[in-house]
Amino acid sequence: MLTKRIIPCLDIRDRKVTKGVRFQNNIELGDPIELAVAYSDGGADELVFYDITASAEDRPIDIEMVREIGKVIHIPFAVGGGLHTIEDMYNVLDAGAEKVSVNSLAVKNPPIIAEMARALGRQNIVVGMDPVRTDDTRTCPSGYEITVRGFRERTGMDALEWARRAEDLGAGEIVVNSVDADGTREGYELNLTRLIAANTSIPTVASGGAGTCQHIADAFTEAHADAAIVASMVHTGEYTVAQIKHELIQAGIPIRKKW
Repeated sequence: MLTKRIIPCLDIRDRKVTKGVRFQNNIELGDPIELAVAYSDGGADELVFYDITASAEDRPIDIEMVREIGKVIHIPFAVGGGLHTIEDMYNVLDAGAEKVSVNSLAVKNPPIIAEMARALGRQNIVVGMDPVRTDDTRTCPSGYEITVRGFRERTGMDALEWARRAEDLGAGEIVVNSVDADGTREGYELNLTRLIAANTSIPTVASGGAGTCQHIADAFTEAHADAAIVASMVHTGEYTVAQIKHELIQAGIPIRKKW
């Protein structure tokens, strides 16, 4: 049986880890290099780093920071934000990342996913999505609409339809980051995560809303996610990755031990 993955997420702005609620009122939480080492040594399966203002500011990602991270941690990590060209993505992988994550870029230019898959390998391509609940089920039958640019812009695109298209184009993994749940610590958006997991054949990653170990367990057992992203609950020190894994193992969920 494949083990489930626990992935701390570090949202980065001005070389500081930051976290808000529904993409607003962000506060600084620490140095990304220090936190990356702590999570790597503490049993995380992977890490993901998002430069959360790069796309909105139309600037490249901080490649030197990626290179610094690659030198000090020993687990796979993904990087997103400020990636505009295949060359940008090559540079990120060359700096030590295992995966590149695209969101707004893929929505604005879907063929880039196929181009990325051909150039970099499908296993290295993560498509992130920031869906928000909507009552317009005529346009968005799933009840969720894709947003871009850090929830600054609605697209009118149905979340499930976009997930299927991203897979067809060559995405190797989909991260479902619920705007409604993001930073609330009230639990993942299980309904949408389950819907995407059931209707695609690539790994689905639950993101946005984790506050307790039970929330993570629910993402695995009820929504059938392959991995779960955590942020606030570990950044604040309330939980360690080892504690989370211990509780999940006690609940019978297949988790890789690293302690």
